[in-house]
Amino acid sequence: MPDRDTDWSRWTPSAPYTVGVEEEVMLLDPGSWELQQCSIDVLPRLSDDLRDRLSVETQLAVVEYASDPAQRVGDAIAQLAAIRARLADELRGLGLAVGAAGTHPFTLWTDTEVTPRERYEEISRTMGELARREPTFAQHVHVGVRDPELAIRLLNRLRLHVPVLLALSANSPFWQGRDTRLASARIPIWGAFPRTGIPRRFDDYDHYVRVVGELLRCGAFADHSYLWWDVRPKPEIGTVEVRIADVQTRLQDAAAIAALVQAVARLELEEGWAPEPLLDATEVLQENRFLASRDGMEAELVDLGEGCTVPVRQVLDGLLEAARPHAQDLGCEAELDLVAELAANPGAERQRRLAGGGSALSHLVEHLADAYAAPAPVAR
Repeated sequence: MPDRDTDWSRWTPSAPYTVGVEEEVMLLDPGSWELQQCSIDVLPRLSDDLRDRLSVETQLAVVEYASDPAQRVGDAIAQLAAIRARLADELRGLGLAVGAAGTHPFTLWTDTEVTPRERYEEISRTMGELARREPTFAQHVHVGVRDPELAIRLLNRLRLHVPVLLALSANSPFWQGRDTRLASARIPIWGAFPRTGIPRRFDDYDHYVRVVGELLRCGAFADHSYLWWDVRPKPEIGTVEVRIADVQTRLQDAAAIAALVQAVARLELEEGWAPEPLLDATEVLQENRFLASRDGMEAELVDLGEGCTVPVRQVLDGLLEAARPHAQDLGCEAELDLVAELAANPGAERQRRLAGGGSALSHLVEHLADAYAAPAPVAR
């Protein structure tokens, strides 16, 4: 058994159900609304306290930031609101803009530049032109867990909710200047990378450590952070990270997704709510993941119990009903109430309306920038 006291797998306990939210966002030219490949040039020109919040990503057109861990979703979202406002304001002073969506609607892969940092040069060296694919932009939600066995139990069970979370968050219908007829084009683009998608079920934490450790010892990849699954443990900070969501244009939608993840995490650890047979139904989960990326909130998901397909809206309604008491206990019921509004008016469909059938993509990107720093409404 690996020595958890000395290797990468040592678990750092977190307070149960604390939540942290990360956003990957795009740097934009407010004249052409094209992506700007300039993150390493821009960051040194920002104020010190803001720069300390930001990090670069694989492609030069992307910056990322995160809230601190918080007991309440509302506190994490308030931090994101402050970061968004500061970032938009300071970039404006540098002649730039910032926006949020799962993909930039009309960028081309040939315009992409890899960030000249050791980690990203390693990705470029080992993955070739995949590192120069069009950048994608996600929202990640971390949930605190006190010990690794609970973390693996939560990982196994949150896998079952990946299709619903993806359908709700889908916010990337356009790619290379055309409508992909997918609600989330980000998913297949990002899926070109290895070690993505829904992970396998693990028996316990030692099983997880053994599987990943064998790959590391063989030199398959540099370290465990190169596992880019839809849900993954983060031993060094004591969280389970949900990575399936497209980044949200509106802050209120980011709040809705974070609240749903936090409440469902508690639902699954306290009740084990999802049916046990689904834990091993990997093929069904993968199929439903594709259906969610294609159809968003209009998807019909495979239901093994019923032997048919069921509307994702019906699945989401049942999940919300079960999760609501947990949201009340966690103090995120108001943010959970925002899920219904997002489900009724999802990001991908809003983008299509604004783009006028694809004829007004520059107008769409301008809207992404305008909506980025707009204050989130007070949760009901």
